[in-house]
Amino acid sequence: MTGKQQFIGLVAWLAATGVAAFAGGMASRRAGDFYAQLVRPEWAPPGDIFGPVWTVLYVLMAVAAWLVWRIGGFGHARSALTLFLVQLVVNALWSWLFFAWQMGAAALADIALMSVLVVATIAAFWRHSRLAAALLLPYLAWISFAAMLNLRLWQTNPGVLG
Repeated sequence: MTGKQQFIGLVAWLAATGVAAFAGGMASRRAGDFYAQLVRPEWAPPGDIFGPVWTVLYVLMAVAAWLVWRIGGFGHARSALTLFLVQLVVNALWSWLFFAWQMGAAALADIALMSVLVVATIAAFWRHSRLAAALLLPYLAWISFAAMLNLRLWQTNPGVLG
């Protein structure tokens, strides 16, 4: 693969991940106000931390997918990259379930599925690039934390997050 092809591939994976980020971001336009009104546990981070964390995670995710892709293209790692794309869709859906539609239980089910898909993606990426798999570990850690926060917010805000 030429350097130009690799660069175009990186841009494409950044764009694909960016689409998921944008889709989730559309649901989160008023997330700050909504999050501020919730009864939060003491260990909940301030609302303004989420944007920067997700930006870093999305870049790491895109680079991980690119590392797998650049070894032999989509055909070489079809199942691993398909898993990656599916978990991106599930990722974007979470913001809609939690912030836009305020469905705490459904968001919790979604993030549980996302966790399973991310673990499967890490395992699939490991077979192609250990670095790519390692780049997804902060994402897994963050969504594990987010799942616990989702659960606690749903429990403590039953009238808001039905």
